[in-house]
Order: sequence, then C-alpha cells, then structure tokens
Amino acid sequence: MHPIFSPADAAPAIPILFVNAATFEEIVAGIDERERTYVRSTGYEPKPGRHLIVPKADGTIAGVLFGIEAENEPNKDLLRPGQLVTALPPGLYRFANPPHDARLAALSFALSAYQFTRYRKAEKHNVQLAVPPGIDGDDISRIAEGVYLTRDLINTPSNDMGPDELESAARALAEDHGASFDVTRGNALARDYPLIQAVGMGSPRAPRLIDITWGQVGDPKVTLVGKGVCFDTGGLDIKPDTGMLNMKKDMGGAATALGLAHMIMSAKLKVQLRVLIPAVENSVSGTSFRPRDIYTSRKGITVEIGNTDAEGRLVLADALALADDDKPALIADFATLTGAARVALGPELPAAFTDDETLATEFAAAGIAEQDPTWRLPLYKPYEAMLDSKVADTNNVSTGGQGGAITAALFLKKFVTAKSWLHLDVFAWNNAAKPGRPEGAECQTARGLFAMLSKRYS
Repeated sequence: MHPIFSPADAAPAIPILFVNAATFEEIVAGIDERERTYVRSTGYEPKPGRHLIVPKADGTIAGVLFGIEAENEPNKDLLRPGQLVTALPPGLYRFANPPHDARLAALSFALSAYQFTRYRKAEKHNVQLAVPPGIDGDDISRIAEGVYLTRDLINTPSNDMGPDELESAARALAEDHGASFDVTRGNALARDYPLIQAVGMGSPRAPRLIDITWGQVGDPKVTLVGKGVCFDTGGLDIKPDTGMLNMKKDMGGAATALGLAHMIMSAKLKVQLRVLIPAVENSVSGTSFRPRDIYTSRKGITVEIGNTDAEGRLVLADALALADDDKPALIADFATLTGAARVALGPELPAAFTDDETLATEFAAAGIAEQDPTWRLPLYKPYEAMLDSKVADTNNVSTGGQGGAITAALFLKKFVTAKSWLHLDVFAWNNAAKPGRPEGAECQTARGLFAMLSKRYS
C-alpha cells in the first residue's frame, strides 16, 4: 500500500471527527467532558476546512475536529479532508465517523501528500491514516501511484524530460508490469508516421512512437493515446515567452496515459491494453516543418500546415490511425491540445468529445463520482468546413479561430473510424493548490476513466 496508509487494525490511532453546523453539537456532546470544555473555550466554528486539535491532560492529542460541508450542500468537496496531511502533527490517524465519502477522503490523504522532490528535499509530514473499514487500501494506493507517476513526469523540466527520457519512463512502466514494449524511430518513423516525423524533425532530440501492449488475447481491446510533445516552442509559428513558459507540460497527455495504464495493469483489469505515445519536441531550426507544407499522413489523408503551433493534433493523428487499425472496443486519447478548451471551461474542467452516447454517459457519471469531472463538448459536423484546404484534403487549423477545441477534435476524428472514441482535451496543471490537488502538474480524467473501466472490466 501507499506509505501514507496503515492497516485498519494497526496501533491505536488518533480519531478525526468530521463536523458541520448541523452535527457539531451532537458530536461534541459525545466526547470527554474536559475535552468538550476545551473545544468550547476555543470558540471553534465547524466551517469547511477548519480543524481543531484537541489535547489530553498530558498534552498528547485526544482527537481532531475537522469541518466539512453540510450533507445537503450540492457542491461538497469530497477531497477536502486531504488538507489535514499538511496541517496535522506527525502521527497515525483514523476516521472516527465517516466523512461524505470515506474512500475519496482517504485517497485525498495520499494525493495531498504528493511532493515533487527530484530537485529539492521533501518536507516531512509523517502523517499516516488507518485505512477506513470497508475501503480497499490497495485500490486507492494504485490510483495514487498512477497520479504520482503522471505528476512526476509533467513536473520534470524539459531538459530532463525529452523524448529519450519519456521513452525510458514508459519502458520502466512496461517492465514493472511485464508488458511488451516497442519503439519506432528513424527511417521507419518517417515512412510509417509522417506527421510525427514532421513535427519532431526540427529538434536534435529524435521523434519516436512508443508502443506498450499488455493483457490476454481474447479480452476486450482498450487503447490509450497520449500526446507526448516534451516541449513546444510553437515551431516556426513561435509562441511568445509567456506562452512558452509552461510548455514542459505539453506531454501531459502522455503522462496521463501512462498513469492510467499503471492503474489498469496494477488492477489486472480484463482488457488487452495498448498505449501509444508519439514523443517529440517541437523546436525551431533549419529542419523544422513550415507553414503551408503538405504531408501525407499514415491514414493517407493529406494535411496542409496552417500553423506549426497546432502540432499536437498532427502527432495524435498518426497514432490514432494506428490505434484504429486494431479496431479496439475503446480508444481514448489525452492531450493538452487547445487554449480554446481552457477559455471555454477553465483549467479544472477538461473538455470531452465522443459520439458514443453510452460511453459519454458512463464516463461523465464516473468522473463526477470520483471528483474528476469533465464537460462534454459537441463534435459539431458543420464546423468541419472550417478545416477546408484548397490544396490538400484538410488543413490542421481552422479559419477564423473560433470553436478551436471543437475543430481540433473534428480534425482528429478524420483519423478514427471507431465509434467508441473518447478525446480528452486536458490542462494537466493546477494553477493553485486545493485539497488533493497540489499546485503544479495534475492527472486529470484518468481517475474517472479508470473507475469506468473498472466497472466494465474488473
């Protein structure tokens, strides 16, 4: 299990009492009289996120009060209890009464404990939680491990996370789970995946396609595709300095796919899993691809380059065409693809696209239940005309600049015939810290999709 968790029957643990305005008096009435007097003397108010450490006569901790939302509050933050990880002194704690969702509250302890420590020492918290009764500690641990993997990969700066290093991380994951691993690069990449080669050929760090396969023949095929642009300058249509500052996270789709793959393989879901990652760096040089260049994709569709900063959809197009060849039961792609999705939905709500109504319903419900929400946007067919080119089958960008997340999704749809295709336009970053969601890299949509897949295939 994750090191923050302890078995439920471990040494005596300090109780955490969850309270709100409606339950406060009843819960406090049930504790020791001396401790009750102390609580009243502090003037503590059970507002969401407020905690109070209640001492014993000898100075040790008798218990902790923690404020949560009322039961009928429609916008409850089910991850809120995770903020206790950095607020409490070292010790082993337990939930004395159930919060709104004990499983998510426990998971949030692990998610809140995350620190990116590659370049600096970790802060010591030494807080542990006894796994609540009825909660599968191994399950929430594998989810936390997948999230940590995703966060670590995204947080790593591009000087230490180029295509080579992303390949090494994917290879290590495959080896950990006994999965098969293959990489296509060089002449074979240029021949079979021309769009991936085009985007990456301006960098001295060679582009490649990473291919992981795992599972038993005969089980349903599930293929994950992750955008692995390890740094995006914008190419010859270069970004301004402010737009380039956070581009180490442009491989967030690949990192998300790998984090989800860990969850799936660790849980041993009954699927044939395939993970495809086009790993490139979009750089500026004499060999960079250019505006108005035309390339023939793996699928045979010719693509005019309207903007070299719309490179993510190009590398995904070739990878999706390969994924589609297998005719899997589900294709899901993850990509930090458009600023338009952020303008429409903000940083915390990834855009989801699919024409599969059953998939849309199941995935949306799982995301809400896991506090990993998305919002479905339409694959509005009339907007395909915005991608028209007078010299090729399609342009990689739309005219006019409106509906950018939708037109990007419609571009990708040209390379997929599978009905059960899910495109996720993620931000992969927390601009500000919240319980369970530290500032910096974030694994969006993977927990929701894992919950849906677990329900289907466990």
